[in-house]
Amino acid sequence: MNQTRDLIQSAQRTIGLEMKAVEGLLEHINADFVRACEMILASSGRVVVMGMGKSGHIGRKIAATLASTGTPAFFVHPAEASHGDMGMITPADIVLALSNSGTTAEILTLLPLIKRLGIGLISLTGNPGSTLAQAAEANLDARVQNEACPLNLAPTSSTTAALVLGDALAVALLEARGFTAEDFAFSHPGGALGRRLLLKVEQLMHSGASLPSVRRGTPLKEALLEMSRKGLGMTAVLEGDGSLAGVFTDGDLRRALDRNLDVHATIIDEVMTVHGKSVTPDMLAAQALKIMEDHKIGALVVINERNHPVGAVNMHDFLRAGVV
Repeated sequence: MNQTRDLIQSAQRTIGLEMKAVEGLLEHINADFVRACEMILASSGRVVVMGMGKSGHIGRKIAATLASTGTPAFFVHPAEASHGDMGMITPADIVLALSNSGTTAEILTLLPLIKRLGIGLISLTGNPGSTLAQAAEANLDARVQNEACPLNLAPTSSTTAALVLGDALAVALLEARGFTAEDFAFSHPGGALGRRLLLKVEQLMHSGASLPSVRRGTPLKEALLEMSRKGLGMTAVLEGDGSLAGVFTDGDLRRALDRNLDVHATIIDEVMTVHGKSVTPDMLAAQALKIMEDHKIGALVVINERNHPVGAVNMHDFLRAGVV
């Protein structure tokens, strides 16, 4: 029982210390942070992130976040840079060097060459008075009072602070560039995010002979047969000129049955939803899905610029496409 309590208290203490470390970053967002952003925005090259050990792990994540949010970036191991990988870096690039102490030997070894090539240098350190911070054109201050490690040795609070500061940099650059959801999707074409943000309604909709439709004045019984044949749980109702008059869905059918209407004597005009919710072919599938969720409906008619139905989509289409 005591062990359980001790484990919980240890975890809570760690989280509390790391929260305090992150909160401390707020007062370190200063002119150097602005300068770092300006350097990267003005650069025609990439951000080359460097770091050893745990700083290297954090650096890899920062590079990946930058790259996926509109700032071309990649990670170079400082030790490998001394043995040929400096050739990957051009004078147009910006180096973002991570070192909590600011005295990491593998990075300091590279400083003369970085300076000689005229490469812009940004440091992210826990020691603004360190050699690395003083050599940089801008230092991102990630200092923390204490590590969460009870021995104050294992990088814990310091790596969390560095990671959060890297995220702050990436998001500030994202907003400064006007990076959009569609831009983000192009960086993630293979995942669920890409599907949600790139897929359009026209790629999902049932069109042509697969589109369920009846004219105004059609008996309800015939409309139900059309719904059954097409299997989308709905049918569009058309005006005489082919434009959309309304929509009849499974939900409308349930409401009609609750009213004890005679399916043989009732015409579709009496039970349809006039106009109803519709979308256009060029709308993003994610937007169409939100309309369905907001209005608690299971299907939508797709219309063109003349208000003529050209297709239909239902929730199963979104599920199959992985948009939901």
